Amino acid sequence: MLTSVDQVHLNFSPTGLLLLNFILGIVMFGIALDIRVDDFRRVARYPRAVLIGLGSQFLVFPALTFLLVLLLEPAPSMALGMFLVAACPGGNISNFLTHHAGGNTALSVTMSAVSTAAAIVMTPLNFGFWSSLVPETAALLREVRLDPLSMLLTILVLLGIPLVCGMSVAHNFPTFAARMRRPMRWFSLVVFGLFVVGALAANFQHFLDYFGLVILVVVVHNAAALFTGYSLSRAAGVPEAERRAVAIEVGIQNSGLGLILIFDFFGGMGGMALVAAAWGIWHLVSGLTLATWWSRRMPSAATVQADAG
Repeated sequence: MLTSVDQVHLNFSPTGLLLLNFILGIVMFGIALDIRVDDFRRVARYPRAVLIGLGSQFLVFPALTFLLVLLLEPAPSMALGMFLVAACPGGNISNFLTHHAGGNTALSVTMSAVSTAAAIVMTPLNFGFWSSLVPETAALLREVRLDPLSMLLTILVLLGIPLVCGMSVAHNFPTFAARMRRPMRWFSLVVFGLFVVGALAANFQHFLDYFGLVILVVVVHNAAALFTGYSLSRAAGVPEAERRAVAIEVGIQNSGLGLILIFDFFGGMGGMALVAAAWGIWHLVSGLTLATWWSRRMPSAATVQADAG
């Protein structure tokens, strides 16, 4: 008989965890080399799309996650994982996928920059708020005695400091930054991917035992995220290229950040960690599939020209 997923804790050594935190900082630094102050100023160029995107990311999707938890009734630790993933900012390949999909890449970069900065406050705030509304997840939070301020400070270190450092390097040493962007992007993706695989390999039996239980929840949750971004953008009447950018930005979450927070604050709680790890794999599959499908149905030339201008 299987142990309840709520009772499972994935093993990850303190040294490995410290290295994982460092690697996420390097990943964020690499992302920040692509971010300029002008990316934040560009909000004025796409105010409606950015507001819809951020609203979808930090308001609508977490609320929809709450409804999904009530509907699907996953194990409490899995529900916590869903809330945490929903509270994270966009993932680091959303810009590439948006470009591949024929979406508005400039908007995608702008949303990534703004959502990463906003996540320093919004991630712990959203996670704490929505988790507290479900009695079972609220009880788990009390058991681990989560300190929201400690989580905020950790996110500040993991996101805020690398963001500022990367942007500073890009501003002061643009030639160096331009040379390093592509190698840093691939280095960070490969190394972080290896660490996720390593974490799963060390706990492979748990992954096999609960894969069927977790993957269904993750697929539905991710589809809800993509649908939220696209449908709200369409309802607001924004151009097709911008709809694609918003959908991908909301559907590609920084589950790596979620995974580190789970090991840092929840001792690798099984349901949470398996949801975040499965998200990290599945959103690449769904995002690339959707982007490839869209790439064969490019927006009209007039729309692309308007987006590029």
